[in-house]
This record gives sequence, C-alpha cells and structure tokens, in this order.
Amino acid sequence: MPHFQHIEYLFLLALIPVLTGIFIYAIYRKKAIAKKIGDKSLVQVLTSNYSSTAYLIKFLLIVCTVGILVLAVANLRSAGKSEKISRNGIDIMIALDVSKSMLAQDIKPNRLDRAKQVLSRLVDKLSNDRIGIVVFAGKAYLQMPLTGDHAASKMYLSAATTETVPTQGTVISDALKMCYSSFNTKEKKYKAVVLISDGEDHDEGAMKTAAQMAQEGVVIYTIGIGSPQGSTIIDEVTNQVKTDNQGNTVISKLNEEELREIAQKANGKYFLFQNTDAVVDNISAEIGNMEQRNVTDDSLVNYRSYFQYFLLAALLFLIAEIFISENKRKNYLKIKPALSILFICLASTVSAQSQNEKLAIKQGNEEYKKGDFSKAADTYGKVVEKDPGNATAQFNHGNALYKTDKKEEAISAYERSISKLNTAAEKSNAYYNKGVVLQNDKKLPECIEAYKKALMLAPDNEDARQNLQKALQQQKQQQQPKPDPKNDKKKQDQQKNQDQKKEPKQQQPKLNKKDAEEKLKALMEQEKNLQDKLHKVNAATVTKPEKDW
Repeated sequence: MPHFQHIEYLFLLALIPVLTGIFIYAIYRKKAIAKKIGDKSLVQVLTSNYSSTAYLIKFLLIVCTVGILVLAVANLRSAGKSEKISRNGIDIMIALDVSKSMLAQDIKPNRLDRAKQVLSRLVDKLSNDRIGIVVFAGKAYLQMPLTGDHAASKMYLSAATTETVPTQGTVISDALKMCYSSFNTKEKKYKAVVLISDGEDHDEGAMKTAAQMAQEGVVIYTIGIGSPQGSTIIDEVTNQVKTDNQGNTVISKLNEEELREIAQKANGKYFLFQNTDAVVDNISAEIGNMEQRNVTDDSLVNYRSYFQYFLLAALLFLIAEIFISENKRKNYLKIKPALSILFICLASTVSAQSQNEKLAIKQGNEEYKKGDFSKAADTYGKVVEKDPGNATAQFNHGNALYKTDKKEEAISAYERSISKLNTAAEKSNAYYNKGVVLQNDKKLPECIEAYKKALMLAPDNEDARQNLQKALQQQKQQQQPKPDPKNDKKKQDQQKNQDQKKEPKQQQPKLNKKDAEEKLKALMEQEKNLQDKLHKVNAATVTKPEKDW
C-alpha cells in the first residue's frame, strides 16, 4: 500500500491557506487603489486590458504547484517487487514448547515468556540464515516455513501462547519430525534444529527420531528452561494452581537428562538456561561454526517512489501559469521569479538526499554486522551530521559508539534519537540501550531511571525489567554499610557470654528393654499396613494417567 516516506514535510501544506490569504489581500488592495483614483470611467479605461479571470486562474495554478511540490518532497512510495538475496548461511528450524507446563514460574515471569525472549534474541544473531518455526504441545504445528524474513519470525514468536496448540501434553518427537519435514531432504548438511522446552516429554520416541535426523545431517541444539526442583503451574483460565485427576498439585520439573540425550544423539549440544545473553551467544557461536552454503531467498528490500510524477505535474502547472497573461491584448512569455524553479530543485535534492542517507545507513549496518564498529560509527556519523533528525541513524550511531567504548557519546546519540523516534516501542528500546551503557559505566541511579522510562513506554519489555532488577540489587548492595571490625568483635564477645550462661540440655531417660520391644513391634505393624496400601494402589493403577500440561 502506498505511503509517504517523510510525513513530517506534509505540514508545508499549510502554505496553501497562507497563499490564499495573500491573494485575497491583493484583490482588496487593488480595489482600494481604484477607489482612491475616484473617477470610475478613468479606472475602467486604465484597466480595460486587465483580466480578473486570468488572474484567478494563475493563482489557482500556483497554489496547485505548491501543493504538488510538497507531496513530492514527502515522497509517496510503495513496496517494490521482490528480489533475490544471496548470502552464506544454513537452514534453522526453531521448535518452541507451548504446553501449559511452560507457564511454571520458576523462571520469571514464566518459562514460555523467557523462552520467547531467548529465541527473539537468537533470531537477531542469525542474520544470514533462513529460519522456520514449529510450535508443539500435544501436537506439533508448522507456524512458519523457512524464510529469510526475520521480522516475520519475531512476530510469530511473540504471538505464540499455550492456546496456539489446542491439544495439551508434550510430544517432542512430533516436533522434531515436523522440523525435519520442513528441510530440503536432498541435502545431508547445512541443517540445524533449536529445541527449547522443559523436557517434560509425554512420549518415548524423541531419542529415536533424533538419531534418525542425525543420519540425515541435522544437528539438534536443545535449551532446558526451568529448574530441576520444579514449580507449580498457574492455570491461565482459572488463575489457580493446576492439579491432576486425583486432585494433587502438579509440580513441573525440568528434565535435563532427556534434553541432553536428544542433543547428543543428533551431534549437538545441550544448554541450561541461566542467562539470556549467555545462552544466545553460546548457541549462535555453535551455529556459526557449522559448515555453511549459499542461501537464496526473496526479500522485499526496494521501494518504488513516485515523487518524479509529482515534479512533472508541478512543472506543467508552472509552464501553464507562465503562458497565461493578465493582459487581454498581449500574450507573451513572462519571466517568473526563480523561487518556483528553486522549489523543484529543492524537492529533487531532498528526495535524492533521503535515498543517499538510506544507502549510507545500509552500509553502516553491514559494517556493524561484520564487527567493524569504528567504521560503522563513522558511516552513521556522516548521516547524522547531514541530517540530525534521522532517528534511525542516531540510534544505530549510539550502538556503534558503545561498541567502540565511547560511552558518553553513545548516551548522547540515544538521547537525540529518543526525541525523533515515533513509536513507544522504538523509544523504549532507545531508553533500554541507554540504560545498558549507564549500567556498564557503574552509573546506577541514571541507568535505573532509563530502565523505568523504557518500561513506562513498553511494559512488556522484559529485558528492561530484568536489567532493572539487577541494577536495583546492585544499588542496594552499594548502600549497605561496611562492617566495622570493632562492632563484630563486640558482638562475638556478647554471644560467647550468652552461650556460657545457657544451661546444658537434660538427657532423656533411657528406655528399658520391655518398652523398646513394644515400640519396635508397633513400628513393624505400621510398616506392614503401609505396604499393604501401596500394593493396593499399584494394582489399581494399570495405565499411566493422561497429562494435560
């Protein structure tokens, strides 16, 4: 759908009512001058060659020209045709567990939200790879086929919930099979699966499937999210702790053993989630070491601009205005002020400048991805120098400056970008980046304020929430008074005196032989009754109870 690239220039349309006011004032002045002359017949003789209709037409043409030039500067454009993009990479399928056990809160805010955060960060790291998504619980579904559109993959990840898959349970083998069917089966390499789950598998075919996929050249990396101690599950509908069919509270535990074995079977590695950045860096490093091949896909990267058509229309209106004369008897070419022609040149210059800025930012992005942060900072800096209002260049400039250890300059760049960015999410990310720089620079009060502003703009910004908690803990530790050795010695002396005043515990009287035999007999009877009950329960439970988490 066509849209304007620079909507901020549309405010120049306010020139139209200003020009209309000038036109009305000019007519009023002409009438006032005619009245001052006094003699109507004389005025008619003097103005007999003047055409008021031609004067009105000329004004309308000028107004239309101004409006069209403003639209040209705003640059109406639409998404162009897709073009083939080639790069070196591999095909990666993401398998995300969305069963209700992922609602356990042993990982805050819960396992599923943290898993989506990890995968979103991972997608940002895998810039040259094609990515597909499978979600699974009691069944597995292909959420997104392999594509180079990483923005779409992040959108699908953010939309994944426990309601995405209606059938509850956890069937890892089905998820792995769905991932395998999404690959090009003719290739025996360049394929990887990233499986993130709590490992509570309710079927026994995952190991066999992983071994078969390894034979076809697929490498599987698993991420365990949760804790071995486990946690209760809060039902999203009732907001109550989940129970099984017998009314017992469900405790969902991380099954590291199964996830580790799946990774080993498929020549991959298992990672326990403890920190988002650590897990993402480790997996992206492992994938980066895999053998890569040329990946080609379609990507909408070009836009078709229509500003040239508006310029042509403006030029035609100007030519028409030039050839229309207010003199009824004379029809000659009048030389108009150079302002109109200058306006056309300005429109062309602005549009060309915006295209150059876009190319420069793209070049800076490529330099940033290659790790040449100093060169990227210079490239972004040139764009910012020419156009300080370019929010994208300011934001990226801040990132590059931070990577080159220019923290103060990076903070200034983020602050400038905040005032120019449009959406709350973009401003939240800028505040978050500013907070990260301040936190690394040990400026805790300022970084805490930045994280708070990021959360006010985007309450679902989990990165900002997590870093805010860390910063508050660091600040609390700094504010705690240092221990005084004299006070510690005094407390130790007081404790020693109190221990000396304590009376020794009295020993309990020893049991005689008869009492001991009776107690032993009673304990054996209780043990016998307990064993009988257990045998009855085991006999009654013939099959595994069906799980819905």
